[in-house]
Amino acid sequence: MAIFAGAGLSRGSGFVDWKELLRDIADELELDIDKELDLVSVAQYHVNANGRQTINEAIIQEFQRTAEKNDNMDILSRLPIDTYWTTNYDSIIEDTLQSVNKVTDIKISQSQMKNYKPDRDVVIYKMHGDKDFPDDAVITRDDYERYDNDRRLFTTQLKGELISKTFLFIGFSFEDPNLEQILSKIRVELLGKSPKNHYCFFRKVKEQDERYKNQDGSINQEEFSYDKVKQELKIKDLKRYGINAVLVDNYSDITTILNNIEKKHKINQVFISGSAKEYGNYSEDEAKNLLHNLSKSLVSKNHHIISGFGLGVGSYVINGALEEIFNSKNKKTNDFLTLRPFPQNESGGKTLKELWTEYRKDMINDAGVTIFLFGNKDKDGKTIEADGMMEEYQIAKNKNKYIIPIGSTGYVTEKIFNEVKKDIDRYWYLEDSLDTLENERDEKKVIEETHKIIEKIRRSL
Repeated sequence: MAIFAGAGLSRGSGFVDWKELLRDIADELELDIDKELDLVSVAQYHVNANGRQTINEAIIQEFQRTAEKNDNMDILSRLPIDTYWTTNYDSIIEDTLQSVNKVTDIKISQSQMKNYKPDRDVVIYKMHGDKDFPDDAVITRDDYERYDNDRRLFTTQLKGELISKTFLFIGFSFEDPNLEQILSKIRVELLGKSPKNHYCFFRKVKEQDERYKNQDGSINQEEFSYDKVKQELKIKDLKRYGINAVLVDNYSDITTILNNIEKKHKINQVFISGSAKEYGNYSEDEAKNLLHNLSKSLVSKNHHIISGFGLGVGSYVINGALEEIFNSKNKKTNDFLTLRPFPQNESGGKTLKELWTEYRKDMINDAGVTIFLFGNKDKDGKTIEADGMMEEYQIAKNKNKYIIPIGSTGYVTEKIFNEVKKDIDRYWYLEDSLDTLENERDEKKVIEETHKIIEKIRRSL
């Protein structure tokens, strides 16, 4: 997957779109920017009359401001997306990705295309330039006409990625002449009638929109009908390039959709919480087999296991995952297993308890599903409840993770199960599985029920 970000994404951080950037410039030319569709020409008319400096100053002034929080970009930054394309001049994409410790390789000029940053997580192609280099920003007709000479490698790279990756266009109006030309070339030269599927967001043209209201409060039906037909034709035309429109009622719906995409992705990330000095109603062999085969089965269904290496649990979880990974020719350990042993000694000024809490939050944040088993530990030769597991439950609950407590394993997990059972409206996905989770000790039935729960969650998203 790759992202293609337009001005609409940056508007979420308080930045202007292209029309607002050129509003004062259009006023100087005695043009009404709201009537202009060809904004490239507006920029060119200004350069013809006044030179480039005013446009450069507008880019610097508008895009050097401190950005506001951007919910959509925050969600995207948490997803495993390694390629971003943008026509925006601001730094919202790279700033957000860097804030979550992702190594970004930013391509602003053609000369940078040959460079490769070691250990990069994401490459960002700023195909129209950057706010820090306004002289080189692509904005006028001259800039577009020189594009194939000055930035040909961007065109070549984008062509290849539009063929090989699935793009999500967000905040993009498809009025950019550069992209339209590239899409046309791919369709005619390479893909014919079978383009790769891509997706974009469009807000529905709605009769109640402010712009269709007359001064007397009535609706300008002629203007509304015109825009509605135009939007429908635009959507049909984009299908020629394999771009499928996702229509939303409000721009906030895009955030909801992205949240669901993140949830669906994280369903495959399973955190297994458990510790056991003893196994209660389970024999040691029964407990080992349950832990081993549960982990093995999850990996066989392409889930990624996250484990904190809990006492009496972690080793068997790891063994089960590794058995499935090693028995499969196409599975790599890093893709299916994350081991996070807890630090055992204090350093750096934080107490061990503080470190463990941060550690737990970080592990659980990466998961979509948390499975709880057993929950006891040794203290001075006595078996007591594992308070760390209860903390993990509270963290998972606060982060709205999907919680699956296998109550039959007892101890802290039984407590968690009883609490969850009392709030079944919140944990609706467990409603049909309560009896099995509470009473069943047959490992095959417990594992089968766990998969049924996860599948139920997946289908709901």
